Amino acid sequence: MQKVHPDYDRKILSIIRSAASPKVLRDELLQFHASSIADALFDLEPFEREKLYKLLDTARLANIFEYLDEKEQVECLNEVHIRKAIALLNEMEPSAAASLLRLISKTKKDIIIELLEPERRRELNLIISYSDDLIGSDMTTDFIEISKDLSIADAMRQLRLQAKDNDNISIIYLKDASDQYYGVIRIADLFGARLNDNLEELAETNFPFVYATEPVESVLDDLKEYSEDSIPVLNNENRLLGIVTSQDLLKVFDRESGEDYMRFAAVSAEEDLEETLFESVKKRLPWLCLLLGLALGVSAVVSMFETVVASLTILMAFQSLILDMAGNVGTQSLSVTIRVLADPDLTTKDRLNLVFKEVRTGFVNGIILGLASGLICAFFIHYADGFEWMASFSIAGCISLSMIISMVISSFTGTGIPIFFQALHIDPAAASGPLITTLNDLIGVVTYYSLCWLILIQILHI
Repeated sequence: MQKVHPDYDRKILSIIRSAASPKVLRDELLQFHASSIADALFDLEPFEREKLYKLLDTARLANIFEYLDEKEQVECLNEVHIRKAIALLNEMEPSAAASLLRLISKTKKDIIIELLEPERRRELNLIISYSDDLIGSDMTTDFIEISKDLSIADAMRQLRLQAKDNDNISIIYLKDASDQYYGVIRIADLFGARLNDNLEELAETNFPFVYATEPVESVLDDLKEYSEDSIPVLNNENRLLGIVTSQDLLKVFDRESGEDYMRFAAVSAEEDLEETLFESVKKRLPWLCLLLGLALGVSAVVSMFETVVASLTILMAFQSLILDMAGNVGTQSLSVTIRVLADPDLTTKDRLNLVFKEVRTGFVNGIILGLASGLICAFFIHYADGFEWMASFSIAGCISLSMIISMVISSFTGTGIPIFFQALHIDPAAASGPLITTLNDLIGVVTYYSLCWLILIQILHI
């Protein structure tokens, strides 16, 4: 991605590498946004980063940390003294600190957690107690909560007291006398209220919320239609545990989309650049074995029709045309289907309509492309290989018909397989592109050579 100010890196490096006094260096660095310093951080040598850690206070460093990716955060945390690491985690936004703790070794994590401030230790233990696939693992405890029974004046007083320790103040969360979640009030409504107004009457009691134990994917489906700054996260007793901010949701959505893309390519979603060769092989091999089996099936089918190929070797020239078009159509249908299946309100009727729509689309496209390619192939076969016009158009007709049938079947498999996977409670993204493509290759080969054998050899005796 192009940086907004690409020369900032150079300026920051120049400042850190200068021989000016610590105060001068600190004052100059404070002129830059934390994200700009984060961009330049790993252009520094380790000893230069150590100099930077000493120059900046903990709050500023914590701000910079949150613009680093996870692996960079871990590397920086390993570079600083344990006391500095503890101070940083005490200062960082809770959800970011919890994410960082998940990445370090268990021994170091246990030591750091034990030395954290009691309140921060409680917050982080709560967040990391939820597995990565639950929304509770992505929440933050940085929010303002007050009683719904307070007067407007008391609510304003509580807001002033809590605001200095919280960044998320646009929405204030209300609890009842039994500490259960009641609703929310927006800060704009609170500021606009009169002193004799009732806080309870200003509350939004139908505000969306989620439970900490809900799966991340289902929560994303439910919340994507809302445009709120934050969403409350409750426990099973309807008490407020934390919130998920819009920024958190964007990060979660980005992470989930990346995992879906990896599965779509028949690659494990957990793979990364730092993974060992053995781990990558172990994760990819099962998929590749399945795809190899299907590919061998394609080869076996071709070998069954070797007499057809021996009689009309020109047929081999157009095999890839059939398979490529079938694969393209299947992948298009798969992409559309996975996106549509993300809607949690999709009914069985909607799914059937989607299948019929994709099959009809495949049929119409097959007719258009099949006729066009058949005409082109007929002229090519006649002029390039010297076949008679009758034979040329007969072969071209088989190519056209095979393409139409293959495209229709590919549309069906590209739609039907992910729907079937979802019915079995398997992630539809696991119906990966390579799997659909290989299946469609098998179908395309059988269709193409069967039609050629039947029409060209058995009926027309070409």
